[in-house]
This record gives sequence, C-alpha cells and structure tokens, in this order.
Amino acid sequence: MERILVVDDEKNYIVIMAELLKEAGYEVLSAQSGAGALVKVEEEDPDLVITDMRMPRMSGLELIEAIRAQRRDLPVIVMTAFGTVANAVQAMKAGAYDYIMKPFENEQLLITVDKALKMRRLLTRNRMLQEELSRGQGFDEIIGTSKPMQRVFDLVDKVAATKATVLICGESGTGKELIARAIHARSPRADEAFVAVNCMALSETLLESELFGHEKGSFTGAVGRRKGRFELADRGTMFLDEVGEMAPSLQVKLLRVLQERTFERVGGDRTISVDVRLVTATNRDLARAVQEGQFREDLFYRLNVVRIDLPPLRERADDLPALVAHFLQKYAAEVGRQPPRMSPEAMRIIYEHQWPGNVRELENVLERAVILAGDEVQPSDLPIGAGHGQQSGLSVPAGLSINETVEAVERGMIQRALQAAGGVQARAAAALGITKSNLSYKIKKYGL
Repeated sequence: MERILVVDDEKNYIVIMAELLKEAGYEVLSAQSGAGALVKVEEEDPDLVITDMRMPRMSGLELIEAIRAQRRDLPVIVMTAFGTVANAVQAMKAGAYDYIMKPFENEQLLITVDKALKMRRLLTRNRMLQEELSRGQGFDEIIGTSKPMQRVFDLVDKVAATKATVLICGESGTGKELIARAIHARSPRADEAFVAVNCMALSETLLESELFGHEKGSFTGAVGRRKGRFELADRGTMFLDEVGEMAPSLQVKLLRVLQERTFERVGGDRTISVDVRLVTATNRDLARAVQEGQFREDLFYRLNVVRIDLPPLRERADDLPALVAHFLQKYAAEVGRQPPRMSPEAMRIIYEHQWPGNVRELENVLERAVILAGDEVQPSDLPIGAGHGQQSGLSVPAGLSINETVEAVERGMIQRALQAAGGVQARAAAALGITKSNLSYKIKKYGL
C-alpha cells in the first residue's frame, strides 16, 4: 500500500483528502505545516506529497525546494486556491510533478495521484536497472565452455521463464550470484528489480530489518519507517545468498513469504503483500542441516523446487584458459596497460593448483599478477604453486600443538588472502569465505 502525505494548514481539507485517498486504497499521513511535513518525510518515507501552495511560515513552494534537496525522487503535487498560471508555473519550475486547483474534482485528483505514483515507480525501477546494467547481466560475466558449465546454462535457460523457486548450491567462489542474476535477466521479470542480500553478512536482528523493513521506534536507532528488501523486490527477483545461515526465527518468516506472499515489518502490524520470485544459494549441505535440526524441513522443500549445482573450478579445468584471459584483460584495462602473457610455467601452476577458493581465488591471483608482472606472468608472480605450498600455500613449523598449528595455518591463509586482495579486507574476506567483521577480528588477533 502506497503512502501519501497531505500538507495543508486547513484541517478540513486534510480530512476531506484523507477520506478520499483512503477509499482509493492509499495510506494517508498528514501535516499542517511545512516544517511538520519535512519531519514526516524524514521519518515516515512517504511515496507522494500533496501540499497546499499558501501556508504560513513555509509556503508550498519553499516546501518543494526543501523536499527536492532531501529526496529528489519524491514527487510533489501542489494545491492552489488561486488558479493563476504564474503560481502553477513557479511550482513546476521548483520541481513539482503537477498541480490541482481548489476546489478540486475527486476524479481529477485521483488521476493525478495515480500518474505521479506511476512515475515514481518507473524512476525507481529505472535506477535499479541502471545499477544492474553496471554490474553486467546474463551469461556475459560467466565464463565457461566446459560440459559441467554447459549443463548449468541449459538448466538456467529452462527454469528462467518459470516462477519456480531456485536453490543454487556450490562452494564459495563458484559464482552463485552470477547464476542468480542470469536467471533474473532471462525471466519475464527482467525489467523489474533484482535485489540481493547475504544472510551471513548481518546479525539476526539486522537481517530481519533488512529483509522485512521496520517501523519508527521498533528498536534503538529506528528513527523512521524503512522499507525492507522484499518490498523493494516487489514484481522482481529476490536473491538470498548463504540462506543456510539464516536463524530459525527468520526461517519461519521466510516460509510465510513463500507460502502466503505476505509479512509485517519489524514493529508493525500492517500486513504487506508482495509478488517476488525467490532465488537462494548456499555452500552448505542443507539436507544434512535439516537432519541435524539446524534448518527447517518444510522451508528446505519450499526452496529446493529446482536445484542448480555449480561445479568447483577444479572440476572444470577446460575453462581455465578462457578465465585466465578474461581476468588478465579485465585488470589490465583497469590500470591502463596491455594484458601480460602467461608463461608456460605459470600456466602449468594454474592447471595444477586445486583452487579451494574457486573462481574468486583465481580472479584475486590474476589481479595480483597483473600488478606485479611485466610483459609475461612468471611463477614468482603467482602466490601459489612451487615454493608457495601447493595445497594451502603455507609452511607450518614442526613441533607445534594442534591449536598452535591451526592458528599458524589460519594466520598464513589470512596473510596470503590480504596480499592477493591488495590489502582490501572485503575482498580478502570473500576469498576466505568469512565475513569482513570476522576477518577484522582475526587481523587484530594475529597482529597483522
């Protein structure tokens, strides 16, 4: 239900407008001054503002200018009792979407409101689509001609046109989000929003607010109403990464969304309906998690309608040449140079490495190689292979206890990940398969 803020210093007009708009299916807020309206805009996040032109202390024109400085995407309709062309033109120049005359005809008001809200939805959708285009869509960013990947592509093409819920399974770094984006790009929802959330990156409380939104005052720091990701994904696709890490209480709310397409915001009692296609991903064995009582069985079956298993990089060696060429070209372009060649010795190391971090690890290794190498990548430019420890890239001193050995291995892995990521903690954390906050803690623990 879309929310409209009506601003007028005459209370009678607010009552009349509120009744009309509520009957038309809108939620209505009100303010009797420009200052009060700005507070409502900040705290209540309306979808449209309808304001009188002449008000004491802050005029409708001044209110429009203040709203435009605060929320450029929020449409404003101006009401004026004077009917002068000059007032209307001035309001439109200040950024108003449209104007109506007092006294107004009910039908004309509702038509103007409907057009303004449609315009806002279109602008929001276009902005989200621009973000998607900047990321790349479809299979363009997914490199793979091997048989395992061709099977994945075939399954994506078959499931994309349906409404089926999809579960993408695979090790960290195999490209699960890219596959989810490809499903969206080939679906009838491609012109709508694709919204991604990593369930492991947020605490239980923050994840609930992120997914379902919250009302003002629902918890400390909730200074205003906030829409959740499910509302933003309405008519589009929601991608939940690492869904196996979701807390039991949130699993219940997610199950309800799948069954009934409804939920309530945190601290709210209004039921919100959404039309969302759900795609989830996990690197866990969810069937085993169900057996161990860590994941709801009914939710697992709801998510596992169509399952796509992504092969690890070690099982798709035929794709290595194309992947290497792609990443060398990508990072060479970023630094404004020609991509270096791969020496036969360096390419042999690429083939022999087991790639526990999969494509993400390969990308990080080659980004580092582009920075360090000359015209040709040598083994010394790769933090893997001979002299680096083939399996783990680590050298652990003898005579340590089990705990000391684990810490030594962990410390070395973090050092190598940070080095390969150029010191960027978020990228290093992704390569290690842990959260950025967890990595920060371990960096402090080991004094790195």
